[in-house]
Amino acid sequence: MPRRCTICDHVERHAINVALVQRDSYRHIASYYDVSTRALQRHSQKHLPKLLVEASRGVEVANADDLLAKVEELRLKAMDVLTQAEEAHDHRIVLAAIDRASKQLELLAKLLGEISDAPQVNIHLHPEWIELRTVIVGALEPHPEARGAVLRAIEGVDNGR
Repeated sequence: MPRRCTICDHVERHAINVALVQRDSYRHIASYYDVSTRALQRHSQKHLPKLLVEASRGVEVANADDLLAKVEELRLKAMDVLTQAEEAHDHRIVLAAIDRASKQLELLAKLLGEISDAPQVNIHLHPEWIELRTVIVGALEPHPEARGAVLRAIEGVDNGR
């Protein structure tokens, strides 16, 4: 059974990781936390990259949550303005508030991944794909089983499977 990492099991693991990320010398960290420099090197190579990736994902999630909260806050403010403008029968402000609220709602939907403005290409209708498909199926004419399997696979892809 492989030996457990003494740094991962250390009581001061977080402080050691911080010191490693700050590029303190192995000798300094080893003497301060009473660990071996070799254990620090192994930990840096094998465990620290994974921890850094996980930490950066955590920061990304926190930033995304903060951004979503700010967009939602703006949307709620626009809705408040809309309500006040409706009560005051100010149609110009009502229309502006509706426009602003709808833009905030669209932005929120994009951030949540519910809508996308990324370009979409339907390759199945592209002339080069149709030509390639015809060439492949034609080349498999002498091999009916392979041709049938390829046609079924292509039809499955064309149907979204």
